[in-house]
Amino acid sequence: MISCKSEKKKEFEKEVKIETFITDDFEIIKPIEDSKAVLILFGGFGEKAVDIKREFQVLDIAKKNQISLVLMNYSNKLWLEENDKKNLATLLQNTLEKHNLSHKDIYIGGFSSGGIVSLLISNYITGMKEFYIDPKGVFIADSPIDLLALYKASEINIKKNFSDVAVQESTWILQLFNKELGNPKDGISNYEKHAVFTSESNYTKNLSNLKNTKIRLYTEPDLNWWKVNRKTDFEQTNAYYIQKLSKSLHKLGFKDVAYIATKNKGYRANGDKHPHSWSIIDKENLFNWILNNN
Repeated sequence: MISCKSEKKKEFEKEVKIETFITDDFEIIKPIEDSKAVLILFGGFGEKAVDIKREFQVLDIAKKNQISLVLMNYSNKLWLEENDKKNLATLLQNTLEKHNLSHKDIYIGGFSSGGIVSLLISNYITGMKEFYIDPKGVFIADSPIDLLALYKASEINIKKNFSDVAVQESTWILQLFNKELGNPKDGISNYEKHAVFTSESNYTKNLSNLKNTKIRLYTEPDLNWWKVNRKTDFEQTNAYYIQKLSKSLHKLGFKDVAYIATKNKGYRANGDKHPHSWSIIDKENLFNWILNNN
């Protein structure tokens, strides 16, 4: 018997070949052929490119979607001075230009303090005519955006003396902030000048150039975890101030701001449950946002 049915040809996905460039400042992983967009990532305090790869595990999905990654070694910053902004913006522009990526759709994001850097540098680049790498979108993952609130939460942590980790970190924060920004009892202008957001005065000027930029604010308000492990109230968490920032930006008419509160997604690469983690970001959804402009 002769069959007249035509067999469907198997469709094979074209293999995306990538190339990697490593310097002291960054690691670039990009398709050899045309990439569809560029994603610049900043890690949390002290994190380097290798840590981002371990905690975010984004290489495979970026390759599949033909998106170039720029993993920054730039960390140890809770705010950016003017010279920091100019130097970082220049580094990013020169890097993207050198690797033929400056004309692509650019997205910038980061975890924890890396989210602070992402928002501040995106606002700076967008507002300066000498730079032409304005990001189409920027996102943060559980970042301590309000420095004044962080100062006050640190005072509470030391007074409670419940968690050694929290006390050590809080002691360091108070010493650093008192030295560099001053005691807020003497005035909060330095905190407003340097922070992404100061909720006490509803100060959002440091984001004013991003009114037409897509913004995503990820956080996991796991109240039970914070209460059990740090004896921390919701009002002392990053999630509380991220939520307040979202509401403020909406009232100010920012075009596209999404507050994304997750549940039970916060886990470190070693399996430890922790709401302050890269893993709260849904990678598939993030890449759809980048590629589909939604």
